[in-house]
Amino acid sequence: MAAPKKSLAKEAEHDNVEAPPPEFTKDQELAALRDMLLIRRFEEKAGQLYGMGAIGGFCHLYIGQEAVVVGMQMALKKGDEVITGYRDHGHMLACGMDAKGVMAELTGRRGGYSRGKGGSMHMFSKEENFFGGHGIVGAQVSLGTGLAFANRYRGNDFVSVAYFGDGAANQGQVYESFNMAELWKLPVVYVIENNRYAMGTSVTRSSAQTDFSKRGASFNIPGEQVDGMDVRAVKAAGDKAIAWCRAGKGPYILEMQTYRYRGHSMSDPAKYRTREEVEKVRHDQDPIEQVRNRLLAADMSEQDLKAIDAEVREIVNAAADFAQHDAEPDVSELYTDVYR
Repeated sequence: MAAPKKSLAKEAEHDNVEAPPPEFTKDQELAALRDMLLIRRFEEKAGQLYGMGAIGGFCHLYIGQEAVVVGMQMALKKGDEVITGYRDHGHMLACGMDAKGVMAELTGRRGGYSRGKGGSMHMFSKEENFFGGHGIVGAQVSLGTGLAFANRYRGNDFVSVAYFGDGAANQGQVYESFNMAELWKLPVVYVIENNRYAMGTSVTRSSAQTDFSKRGASFNIPGEQVDGMDVRAVKAAGDKAIAWCRAGKGPYILEMQTYRYRGHSMSDPAKYRTREEVEKVRHDQDPIEQVRNRLLAADMSEQDLKAIDAEVREIVNAAADFAQHDAEPDVSELYTDVYR
């Protein structure tokens, strides 16, 4: 009798023994700190502008989740593609998109990445291989799978990274995408950003299976849970998943266990959780403070770290100034980029 075929998911499955993440070099720590600070300060400023009425419509901030996209971006190479949902400003900045262009899009100005017509949830950069934030829950998963199909069809070794949240993980199109990706061995990493709350509903109330790394098990897709608040752990997991995809083994799922400090959107008072819960995560797990503490322990001065923060704040303030004084789109833009 033939031996049972070994499952690829089992082959790649983590062993539940939490090993410490690989250490970063000082240069890696500084790069991660700067990139996460840029996202944090940008989002804080976006929140201020929204409160002033300079940003209209929807606005979903990424504060608290910075280590996820920064760590993953450190594992990618030029040519790899990124696509995500509507909590997207952090992903744009991590991909290398200019803070002025992102902020100008938030305020609906012509200097924005979608010329002021897309707003917070819909902007793109072909140059940086960022294929958009998307307002339809889970839509980016199918599109990200399509990007991976295109890479497979063209015969290159680029990988598509599709980010989505714990709420979107329950969408039907996600599982159709999983099936296709594994069937055709497409090079796509599905990053589930589990921030514990699907809008205002705890994962324990909205998901029958709360270990999202197992969501691909029925399709034989390997998955791994990752400390999404530690940029080192994220990069290590990203390296592993991307190597799997580049080797032609098919898709990989990474569940990033993270947390957002603000409400689901700027209109959400977040009364479904306690202030104590948020403060505990901030105190114990903040991704930026973890890096700062490691740098201080490595004999970097507080003054040097403050200088990095000051430099980032200058970039963000300049972006906010540009976004408030740039001209609005010309009326003729109403008739461009329209499919007929």
